[in-house]
Amino acid sequence: MVRIRLKRGGNKNNPVYRIVVANGRSPRDGRFIEEIGTYNPKTKGNNYTLDLDRAQYWMGVGAQPSETVASFIKKSVKVAAVAAIAA
Repeated sequence: MVRIRLKRGGNKNNPVYRIVVANGRSPRDGRFIEEIGTYNPKTKGNNYTLDLDRAQYWMGVGAQPSETVASFIKKSVKVAAVAAIAA
């Protein structure tokens, strides 16, 4: 199964994550199909970036997001809806 999940990078005690699409059997920091965003838990406020179109495409073809990535997608959809109404 294809998963949308976090891949850890950065230094000790200073994590930085990439949001990737990967095979569910691949290791956490192993091979991935596509990188669609980043997440920096050390910063406050808007601490992630996400290519929402690609995330929705992958979910449309059956990819399952992890809990954390699902929350990022939910937030991004909400922000995109507010931006569309304002425009």
